[in-house]
Amino acid sequence: MADAPAEQVLHPPANPLSDQVLCLEHICKSFALGTPAQTEVLHDVSLSIKSGEFCALIGPSGSGKSTLLNLIGLLDRPTSGQLWFEGRDTGQLDDAQLTLLRGHRIGFVFQYHYLLSAFTALENVMMPMLLDQGHPTQAMRERALALLEEVGLTQWRDHLASNMSGGQQQRVAIARALAMQPALILADEPTGNLDSQSADSVFALMRRVCASQGGTFLMVTHNMTLARRCDRIIELIDGRLAAGVRS
Repeated sequence: MADAPAEQVLHPPANPLSDQVLCLEHICKSFALGTPAQTEVLHDVSLSIKSGEFCALIGPSGSGKSTLLNLIGLLDRPTSGQLWFEGRDTGQLDDAQLTLLRGHRIGFVFQYHYLLSAFTALENVMMPMLLDQGHPTQAMRERALALLEEVGLTQWRDHLASNMSGGQQQRVAIARALAMQPALILADEPTGNLDSQSADSVFALMRRVCASQGGTFLMVTHNMTLARRCDRIIELIDGRLAAGVRS
């Protein structure tokens, strides 16, 4: 496969699917291919998410949510089918190109914040930009400060992550996920470790950030109260999408 320039990978030419951040066409995923233990986990999944949508992904344990999230996050490849991201057919990209696209255009928020405890809130938010460019700049600092203000933590910018509450740490994690101005934020049980009040506060923050930053969110959750407050619920059952999910 010929290498494509970084600009072409991150900003492909106009495409009929360009109004959609994400489009999955007949995606299947199997494990242990070619062995007696071969198992298909995802079955003919077709799904599209438009720019600015805030969607919940729900389903019982073992339904394939984590597998689907790994595919959408470009951490794994489907066994068959096509996955389009911002108009780009990701099946045409090699591993290095997928890494580049994932690092610049997808943000991740997890159940556990995964902050660097010995670093300040500001340093944690700057980290994705620092890893991308290799050295700190004033523009990075200004971007990180603006994001901390967005999540209501300006006064905590110089506090170590280890000295912050769970809800504050998750707010820093959200700001960090936004550092590279991604098109899509994948949030995997982002309120799972929080009490109900903190969970509600973090969810409200994500909704506000989605609107103000112009991003798109896909949130995996078992909290149906929060799921019902999303724009759309995507339900996965035994590796298949429930009826009516596609549109």
